[in-house]
Amino acid sequence: MEVVIGVLIFVIALFAVITLIRSVRIVPQQRMDVVERLGKYKRTLSPGLNLLVPFVDAVRTKVDMREQVVSFPPQPVITSDNLVVSIDTVLYFKVVDPVRATYEISNFLQAIEQLTVTTLRNVIGSLDLERALTSREEINRHLSSVLDETTGRWGIKVTRVEIKAIEPPPSIRDSMEKQMRAERERRATILNAEGHKQAAILTAEGEKQSQVLRADGDRQARILQAEGQAKAIRTVFDAIHTANPSQKVLAYQYLQALPQIANGSANKVWIVPAELNKALEGLGGALGGLANMVGDKPSEAVDSGAVEREAAAAAQAAADEAQAVGEQVRAAEAQVSGDGSSTKSLPAPEPVPPSAALGSADYNGAGEPERA
Repeated sequence: MEVVIGVLIFVIALFAVITLIRSVRIVPQQRMDVVERLGKYKRTLSPGLNLLVPFVDAVRTKVDMREQVVSFPPQPVITSDNLVVSIDTVLYFKVVDPVRATYEISNFLQAIEQLTVTTLRNVIGSLDLERALTSREEINRHLSSVLDETTGRWGIKVTRVEIKAIEPPPSIRDSMEKQMRAERERRATILNAEGHKQAAILTAEGEKQSQVLRADGDRQARILQAEGQAKAIRTVFDAIHTANPSQKVLAYQYLQALPQIANGSANKVWIVPAELNKALEGLGGALGGLANMVGDKPSEAVDSGAVEREAAAAAQAAADEAQAVGEQVRAAEAQVSGDGSSTKSLPAPEPVPPSAALGSADYNGAGEPERA
């Protein structure tokens, strides 16, 4: 009897413990529990300590209220230009109404996946491959709007939809790589050509500037050289006017230049005309007339006697040279006459007196002293 009473007490205590456990429910943060009473929705348990009627109330579902991320497997999609591409999508959503998410649809996650696939195929089917690759933002916005409108009835909020990857067929990838390679080569060729163009332009500009600077330097050098020559000529001219040389000195310089002219290597034969004496006499008279001009007198510092002696010696040398040339001419004529030529011999030029060559004031054109 005591054993039966002990077992009964144990059963009653166990039942009390089980009843206490089933009547108390602790819900963690960011979770909502849907409670049914006798198979009918009763209430939603909020986070914290909650009391239930044991054996009457039961928790139907435990809904996570946090934002969730779901990555769907790659889906084959056909574009408007009949190309099959594989698209991976990532979906961000959260449950805003646990009751509707529990009773409006049996499996909201599977429903969201299928809705995403069908919407993605509709959007990609209206685009070609190139536009689909470059219009991800547009596709994401369209998917988000369609999913948010549909899942709103289920108590679910789609916060974001992202396309993770768009994989075209291998043949299309090869063509795209070749196109990109050709485009990059074209850009590289254009940049290289522009670089050569700029280099040629800069080189031409540099050569132009160097030529301009070189021409400017030559011009300035010539200007300075001309100024130096002008200054030298002006200095010589001023020195001559300051020294006031006599016309006899000029005649002397002229007679000194005659032997140098006669001794030229190119002067093989000289033809001396018969009027050479008269020409020399006329030259002497002209020089003598210039010597008698007013104000044309040598400076007192010049020794006129020495100048006259040197001039007479130079005139005698010139006369001897002229006589030697005349003899050469006569010898040539004699040789020609011996060969039967009818050419007449030129008369020997008379020697020119030194006084005539110097243009003395007491000698006129006839060789006689000038009379008053």
